[in-house]
Amino acid sequence: MNTLSTLLLHHKDSFHSVVPFHPATDKLLQIDFTANNQTLTEAVYSNTEKFKQYINQQLTAANALYGIGGYDELRTVYARSEVFNDEEPRRLHLGIDIWGKPATPVFAPLGGVIHSFAFNNSFGDYGATIILQHQLKAFNFYTLYGHLSLPDIAHLKEGKFISMGEVIGHFGVAEENGNWPPHLHFQIITDLRNYKGDYPGVCKWSERGEYLDNCPDADLMLKMMQYAG
Repeated sequence: MNTLSTLLLHHKDSFHSVVPFHPATDKLLQIDFTANNQTLTEAVYSNTEKFKQYINQQLTAANALYGIGGYDELRTVYARSEVFNDEEPRRLHLGIDIWGKPATPVFAPLGGVIHSFAFNNSFGDYGATIILQHQLKAFNFYTLYGHLSLPDIAHLKEGKFISMGEVIGHFGVAEENGNWPPHLHFQIITDLRNYKGDYPGVCKWSERGEYLDNCPDADLMLKMMQYAG
């Protein structure tokens, strides 16, 4: 466990929820996006409308508020986009996804400033994206929020202070979130390098160790996987 992971684990009970969620009453459903899930076929995930219907059916059948997509998960769904199809395809998920209804509010789990934002509008990309910069016990790190609503970034300014619990965005619809069913991609990043408004949320298997070390498990802040069944 690296330095940031240890620090986040120590403070895990002090973070604000990233989405509206009441553990006593709200149900979460863990959704498998690997090849092991034979119901999520290429015919489904390659078509945005069918993919959205699939997610909604899963949530309705389980009476779940959100679907949770895991960290360090080797996924088949990225075959849907040329964004991920390098010579060695990128398939390993570096954040956690929260699948739900469009316009679901997204809160800052910790105070910080807006580092950068962008509209990454290629098919399969993040769409509207915000990156926050935080300090915790003098340790600098970043959180990334992908697949947001486009109006959420229309009037932002880099360097603006964001309070813990402040609404920073909403789940976007397909036309503004990179052509995905509505969800949030939440990722923790230690070293953002030279990126602005973007950072890989999926890496090559051969780069797994490097990227997982730089991107700790996002559930250290979310604390949702313990409720996902």
